[in-house]
Amino acid sequence: MDEATEAPPRARRVQGGSATADVVLSAHAGGNAALFPRILALHVPPGALIADVTYGQGVFWQQVPEGLYRVLPSDLATGTDCRALPYADGSLDALVLDPPYMEGLLRPKSATRGGLGSHAGLRTYYAAGGEGAAPGGGRWHQAVLDLYLAAAAEARRVLRDHGILIVKCQDEVSANRQELTHVQIVTGLAELGFYARDLFVLVRPNRPGVARLLRQVHARKNHSYFLVFQKVPPGQSVARYRTRALILRAPGLATGA
Repeated sequence: MDEATEAPPRARRVQGGSATADVVLSAHAGGNAALFPRILALHVPPGALIADVTYGQGVFWQQVPEGLYRVLPSDLATGTDCRALPYADGSLDALVLDPPYMEGLLRPKSATRGGLGSHAGLRTYYAAGGEGAAPGGGRWHQAVLDLYLAAAAEARRVLRDHGILIVKCQDEVSANRQELTHVQIVTGLAELGFYARDLFVLVRPNRPGVARLLRQVHARKNHSYFLVFQKVPPGQSVARYRTRALILRAPGLATGA
């Protein structure tokens, strides 16, 4: 090729955007109420229809501007089991799940049960062997994991394709066994058809106290997790799925068969 016919040099690619340190980070020290709005801002567009199926006292929502999202709050106090939701298939943009995640709250024997004086409704309903016992009769830590997986399967039913599932969890030591709950949930939800889109670590600002410590065997947990999942449409591979923006639909009814 001579000089007259030589191809012009290719334009140099210029990266867009601007330099900044004002970004959402994966690790935070503080409380749920401060971190939760940042998770929503990053992953759920304003106006989304969100069901918080373990709403409790609404701590997560304390710093979320009112009216920014369409929120459907429910929990056992309102008669709603997170594993049997009163919403139509594919009707929700996002769902929030924060069930009891320490197996001590779900033990069938009162003598060894944790959280005495609190979590009474959850304990009675979700405990292994209780009124709403975990599928398969799981006990100890397995009862916790069974609850998460059953609730996630129901979340998949009510979420639209590419919908967002936000899960709060914490690792624990149960029966002298290290249980990395967040890993188990990520693995279990992948099998259900959820892509692990993001992970946040929340570190408590104060040091936890320990009663009657004889000998420490495992590190004391002073952090928990928010896991963000995205519903992979049926027929698509979770392993090949890529993060995609959630485009909102026109408002519609969420309740129904």
